[in-house]
Amino acid sequence: MKALENKVAVITGASRGLGKAMALALAAQGASIALVARDAEALAAVATEIRALGATAETYVADVTDEASVAALEKAVIERFGKVQILVNNAGMNLRKKIHEFTLEEWMRVTNTNLTSVFLLCRAFVPHMKGQGYGRILNMTSIMAHVSLSERTAYSSTKAALLGLTKSLAMELAPDNITVVGISPGPFLTEMNLPISTDAEKNAMFLSKIPLNRWGQVEEIGALAAFLCSDNAGFITGTDILIDGGWCAN
Repeated sequence: MKALENKVAVITGASRGLGKAMALALAAQGASIALVARDAEALAAVATEIRALGATAETYVADVTDEASVAALEKAVIERFGKVQILVNNAGMNLRKKIHEFTLEEWMRVTNTNLTSVFLLCRAFVPHMKGQGYGRILNMTSIMAHVSLSERTAYSSTKAALLGLTKSLAMELAPDNITVVGISPGPFLTEMNLPISTDAEKNAMFLSKIPLNRWGQVEEIGALAAFLCSDNAGFITGTDILIDGGWCAN
């Protein structure tokens, strides 16, 4: 029996990058996956890969920053699966700008995507997770919750706040044996980091900050997520796992 057999996982931002990698890793361990994002075509492609592993996958196009959209998502997922044990809050965005260049709309867009969406998803699915004796919530924080760089004010602010949410929610849900853990990735080769990885000067600067001197591979995030959802990680909660090649050790 696979480690996550008979478990249902809701994963936001699942159409690409880290979300896709975590979806594939959890599916490989037997979990049924509810894939959530805004790109229907990309979601369908991920679902096809998961089904090829012999796992179940359903796709849901939703705006995780919108209350009504999240409510509709909750209804659809519960009607299909009946229960949820794992929630991976992965949807996120970054705008690299100087503070005086931000509009309020841009600031709120980053905040709503990185933080408010997590509140909405947890409020929707936590009630369905209770009473099962097992639950996992993974929140994708960032090394930018611990350290920062210029022009990351919105991103760092939301990720630091998400870390606070993770700690408080872990305390709240501990009596239900639902663990809440943050994952703080360093530089990974995803579409979000293309402005850096494709710029020779910026790429060299980033690599110089990483003791392991390489970008992270998305499969490494997937493996970590699968472990944190396993029974072997049942004593890990209210904390944040840095997976950054040593960046924050500098």
